[in-house]
Amino acid sequence: MANTKNVLENIVQAWPLGRNESKWPDKDGEYWGECPFHDDHVFTNFSLSERGYHCFACSAEGSLAGLAKHLGLHVCTDFGGDKHTHISSLTLAQYAEAKALPQDFLRDLGVEEFKRQDRCFLRMPYWNEEEQKVATRYRSALSGEMRFRWARDSHPLPYGLWRLSQAKEQGYILITEGESDAQTLWFHNLPALGIPGSSTWQPEWAEYVSDLTVFVWQEPDEGGKTFVERLGASLPEAQVILAPDGRKDISECHILGDNVPALLSRLMDEAQPWSEIQAKRISEEAREAWEKARELLEAPSILDEFVNLCRQRGLVGEERNAKLLYLAFNSRLLKLPVKPVSVCVKGPSSAGKNYLVENILQAFPDSAYYYLTSMSQRALAYSEEPLAHRMLVVCEDAGLDTDFATYLLRSLLSEGHLHYETVEKTSEGLKSRLMKREGPTGVILTTTRASLQLDIETRMLSLTVRDDPDQTKGIFRAWAERCNNPRTDDSDLERWHALQRWLELAGVREFYIPYAHTLAELASPKAVRLRRDFGVVLSLIGTHAILHQSQRERDERGRVVVTTKDYRIVHGLVIDTISEGVQASVSDSTRETVQAVKELGQDGEEPVKVSEVAKHLRLDHSAAWRRVHVAIQKDYLVNLEDRPYCPTRLVLGDPLPEEEAILPSPEALEAAWRKDMCVRLSPSESVQTCKPRPTSSSANEQDGQTGHQGVCKGPCKAGESCQTKI
Repeated sequence: MANTKNVLENIVQAWPLGRNESKWPDKDGEYWGECPFHDDHVFTNFSLSERGYHCFACSAEGSLAGLAKHLGLHVCTDFGGDKHTHISSLTLAQYAEAKALPQDFLRDLGVEEFKRQDRCFLRMPYWNEEEQKVATRYRSALSGEMRFRWARDSHPLPYGLWRLSQAKEQGYILITEGESDAQTLWFHNLPALGIPGSSTWQPEWAEYVSDLTVFVWQEPDEGGKTFVERLGASLPEAQVILAPDGRKDISECHILGDNVPALLSRLMDEAQPWSEIQAKRISEEAREAWEKARELLEAPSILDEFVNLCRQRGLVGEERNAKLLYLAFNSRLLKLPVKPVSVCVKGPSSAGKNYLVENILQAFPDSAYYYLTSMSQRALAYSEEPLAHRMLVVCEDAGLDTDFATYLLRSLLSEGHLHYETVEKTSEGLKSRLMKREGPTGVILTTTRASLQLDIETRMLSLTVRDDPDQTKGIFRAWAERCNNPRTDDSDLERWHALQRWLELAGVREFYIPYAHTLAELASPKAVRLRRDFGVVLSLIGTHAILHQSQRERDERGRVVVTTKDYRIVHGLVIDTISEGVQASVSDSTRETVQAVKELGQDGEEPVKVSEVAKHLRLDHSAAWRRVHVAIQKDYLVNLEDRPYCPTRLVLGDPLPEEEAILPSPEALEAAWRKDMCVRLSPSESVQTCKPRPTSSSANEQDGQTGHQGVCKGPCKAGESCQTKI
């Protein structure tokens, strides 16, 4: 059996406890400190005992073995089967020998050795430009994922700020990853700044080197690529030095005997600006993505192609919902102030809500969305996962059943970002901390509820999956086909991922709707909610045009010009959903349910049970109850039974509304726009015949963009006479 007590003791040695360490463990055998799974500064967040660990802030939890692995403490098995841990330790002499640097030189930099419970650590101080100590970083080993740890109340910042004055005298600086590379460069009298980790660079740090020529060393691994990309985003003119063959970092060059000053002089002459390297890379990746996705980008209807993909992969009977979800996912690419479209997929348990969403996800790379099966109520604030231009997908609206969680989600959707300030306990008392999650971000939820909280419900489109017997039978057949002929080849998804990549790298992501004002005049102002829904419609129309941008024109600002075809497609997808949301119409399922109560109750004279409705509609009880609950919430049915756990007594409520047009039909919009845009010519003027709009451009087919001039921007057909300003 595992020696749990021994593992716990070793973890405690390697892990910073909260204040008054002598009082731990408490009466329950628990230790308390800062969580190692997120950037934590509250010593009461993380609990540790022989039973395992749990963080009350980020919800991380697990076994001692898992925590030991995360901390870099190797859990091994000896010949007797018992498990034990090996604690890493590092002395100044060992570090100096490994890095080929004199101990006295390292001591002059403030590096010192200290012991804790027979374990040696190195303490590396971080001073600011005024040579004031502002942070400390500990190093406990020469290798391993968890060999570094920040001291309590220390935050990441560049290493070497106190030496910037020397760099300014020389006019340039070398930015490296880690302290040892910076120490090596200083040993050779070269100006340097060390960044503690490949992913810790912060945009505001660019101010430290704003008046210097910046060189950045790129290590030959994914970490090095990430490091340069993060730094280059805020320092686009930084000169990138590629590590020479057989070398990882500057410290290794020094250890292997290279003439570091001479080597760097040569490499600096060969360095290229990050902006040029990035532009070339994007151009090459975009060209490759275009070739893979060309057939889709030039397809008359990408949505129809997507439905065919879903059918091939086993989706049955949800074609319209699939199209609308695919459009919503692509709205993540839109630039502010236009916001992504968020959707809530509703339905009874086992109806296929999550399966529908998972089919949509297959057509997108992982970078396009952040998928969660559940989350804590504060996860949106504390998580460090990037959300900008991504979709947040949450199954069964888990973690969003509290007021605080919905407040965070509402802020993220409404403002396009989340700035949440809280107060944390530190060794210096209470201090505020501002957490930022940048957007824009769209959200896809699935739920069995009839409705969400009102503030969230009105910010999302609601889709309901089918629950009728015909749909169930179709799913049976799909399962039978999947069982006998399982799919093992995902190569068909490659072109769909390439489509997304091209849109991200080279696609135009702004649009112009020439008939937007006409549409605004024709739309019904029936309900306040339409103020949001109208913006959703415009976003979906623009998204459809952006997907088909290789077949659309550009305006003088380079934006994709939306056509009435885009409106026609979107109108067919959303008109029922939006009309039902403002009770300007009733869904077929709700109408069937109310009609069933009317027939069973003899025109409302006799109360009806849900079980009777289920039998009448040939539905299972849960599906029937959900339909009834929707009708009750909208006051179309009334439950006379107010006692809990008693059978319902359903009677008719408010009459079903008459169908009302919330959005104009495509034909009505085109006619109104024609009236607005096309005027008759006076007899003395010549007549211009409209040119047909080209559907492709051979001159620009490599990047999928067209640039046609001299064609009518109005709704006129080829050969008609009009006077539209070109």
